[in-house]
Amino acid sequence: MPSTVTALVGQSATQIDTPALVIDLDAMERNMARMAAFVQQHQLLWRPHAKLHKSVQIAHWLEQAGAHGHCVQKTSEAEALAAGGIRNIYISNEVIAPTKLARVAQLSQRLHAQGGRLALAVDSLEGIARLAHAMQSANATADSMDVLVEINVGQNRCGVQPGVAAVHLAQAVLAQPMLHFAGLQAYHGGAQHLRTAAARQAAIAQALQHIATTRQAFDAAGLRISLVTGAGTGTFIHEAASGVYGELQTGSFLFMDADYAANERDPAQPVFEHALFVKTQVISVSATHAVCDAGHKSHAIDSGLPTLHGLPAGHALRFANGGDEHGVLHPDATAGNASGWLPALGDTLWLIPGHCDPTVNLHQYIVGVRGGLDAGVVECVLTVDGRGALT
Repeated sequence: MPSTVTALVGQSATQIDTPALVIDLDAMERNMARMAAFVQQHQLLWRPHAKLHKSVQIAHWLEQAGAHGHCVQKTSEAEALAAGGIRNIYISNEVIAPTKLARVAQLSQRLHAQGGRLALAVDSLEGIARLAHAMQSANATADSMDVLVEINVGQNRCGVQPGVAAVHLAQAVLAQPMLHFAGLQAYHGGAQHLRTAAARQAAIAQALQHIATTRQAFDAAGLRISLVTGAGTGTFIHEAASGVYGELQTGSFLFMDADYAANERDPAQPVFEHALFVKTQVISVSATHAVCDAGHKSHAIDSGLPTLHGLPAGHALRFANGGDEHGVLHPDATAGNASGWLPALGDTLWLIPGHCDPTVNLHQYIVGVRGGLDAGVVECVLTVDGRGALT
């Protein structure tokens, strides 16, 4: 880590250069404590998704708060966490390429030897056969790799059809001595961003029907499903209340983003705060708009543009896309800025990213601030260990 970055520790947050990715550590820890209390109250396992933060240090903090393991989506994300001492990792995605499966098998062996576990999702007989071949080539020990059969519960992305098709996959896993059938992957990603609480509840109700159909098929075949895992920040209260899910994979609750903030909140859900921000500075001002130095190189725009955080009443601004290096700020009269107020040249502003996960992937480091964004002190600088982990 460059000395210019490490030198920030102990300095005022005002010294953070822009644009920079910043965590409000106090807000993040409150989010973490609220989720930990929720899963403890409902007596569930908690496997937060590391594709959000991509940080070994944050993964360790989550374990200290009660997480028993971590999800990732890519083999290279799993390798990055394992290199930092994380021992219980689930690749909640299908892996098909033989080169990747060889890495999966090797990582599984390393974690197993260290008392840990690696798990992988599957949704095809071919995928299982390829995984078994990779494990055999790696001279895997018996029962050293957990495998979860993914069923399509409504997103229509990955996943085998619920019911008998899932049974056939589980039987194929059970036929391989080095593989262990660990349960069902039943995650409905599309439900997380349905705007109304009623729509999200209905989507998970449909997912539960798919799981019930699958469980009936397993019962008929004399097979047991030991775990159903899934859930995200938008819907986890429904999976938790179902009595069907044994593990929650919530991730975005930790930081929250502008897209999740647009959801209608269900009263049963804990209140989570925005904890991840892009610090930016105004570099140009005209009569009609201001320009800041945080373009879309510093924040993902797939789920919409960022919003502004912490502006005084009557000073609302609307962020417009100015390209790679610039954000254009307009007075937002619909939100109360009737006077046309604009920030001054050199002013610092805080952006709430539209989508946390790919925003984090754009940065090498995250600056952790304690005591508030404006008046606080830099407590730590975290490496984004899984940055660019695409394979």
